[in-house]
Amino acid sequence: MSVLEELFPVLYIEEIKGRVGNLSGLLFRNFSESMSTVSCSDSPELESCRDEKAALILKFVAIASILIAGIIGVAIPLIGKKRRFLRTDTNLFFAAKAFAAGVILATGFVHMLPDATSALTNPCLPKNPWSKFPFSGFIAMMAALGTLVADFLSTQYYERKQEKQIQAVRVESVDLASEAGIVQVAGKESNVKVFGEEEGGGIHIVGMHAHVAHHRHSHGSGQEGCDGQVGEYSDENPHMHSHSHGFNDDDDESGIRHIVVSQVLELGIISHSIIIGLSLGVSQSPCTIRPLLGALSFHQFFEGFALGGCISQAKFGSVHSMVMACFFAITAPVGVGIGTGVSKFYNANSPRALMIEGILDSISAGILVYMALVDLIAADFLSKRMRCNVRLQVVSYIALFLGAGLMAALAAWA
Repeated sequence: MSVLEELFPVLYIEEIKGRVGNLSGLLFRNFSESMSTVSCSDSPELESCRDEKAALILKFVAIASILIAGIIGVAIPLIGKKRRFLRTDTNLFFAAKAFAAGVILATGFVHMLPDATSALTNPCLPKNPWSKFPFSGFIAMMAALGTLVADFLSTQYYERKQEKQIQAVRVESVDLASEAGIVQVAGKESNVKVFGEEEGGGIHIVGMHAHVAHHRHSHGSGQEGCDGQVGEYSDENPHMHSHSHGFNDDDDESGIRHIVVSQVLELGIISHSIIIGLSLGVSQSPCTIRPLLGALSFHQFFEGFALGGCISQAKFGSVHSMVMACFFAITAPVGVGIGTGVSKFYNANSPRALMIEGILDSISAGILVYMALVDLIAADFLSKRMRCNVRLQVVSYIALFLGAGLMAALAAWA
């Protein structure tokens, strides 16, 4: 009995090692099968519509069409911000941005996520683990959470950067105020009153970005808008208005958010633009490319409009805005070009291609859904401006559902 008791732990350990070895061998075999480049037997590319010459011509048309659509879409908000009816603070822009947000949301939910699920559950891939777990939804969820982390860290970085700039300007403003004789000198407060000083003791440093003082002058009949400020966003009395001297913390925070949103949104849009460009480029079927051509042109235009609006609201410099706009406009056409170049030796229907495409589509879907819901839809539809204007609410909601519906309807052809 004692001998068996001594041998039992050894036998148990050996059994565990055997199971772990079998499991690791199974995982390695499944991974090897997933990385295979052999074409799947039920490949959709074996259809009768396959025509490489016609497909090549359509790819060149697609490159030109998608490029032009992207350029026009991203340029309208950037160029039009100097025109009254296209400025980013107009109701028309809000409604158009809501339409674009609906397009992006439908792209993530209706186009990217189902494509990812279809690729990762394809019979060409081993059933274990791909059919045993909803990898597409899981990867999309993790991508959305990762975008949240990137959003948060980026916001923290820009807030700290702006705080340092404000502190530096405050020191400079205090030095200038001391020279002007309007602050305490040797423990005694000067009675000298200069231009910009308030009755309550606040100080205006005109033309300087400082939080030394903040006040509002309101003009009108004395009625307040729904945000507590006279006349702002009110359609009741167009002659009522308000203005502020100094700088508002809310404005600073809003500016930081626009910077972060524009950069994170561009990252998400670029990643999936390359993917969809590659998908079109590697296809040799005109029947597949024709509907994609129109769908992607429509898609790039409104994604570009949403991105251009965010860039415009972030108030980047001309060079910075131009670089971001150009980078967006060329990504999908570059993806089509790369796909066309590798289509000769790239098997789009191999297990490896399906796995990579499914994972990348899932990541793109998560990023786009997060950006559409959090940084575009929620940011605008829960804002004070939207709450104060019933007509804007109605138009924006119609635009949002229209954009999402039209983009979702394209899935029937694309």
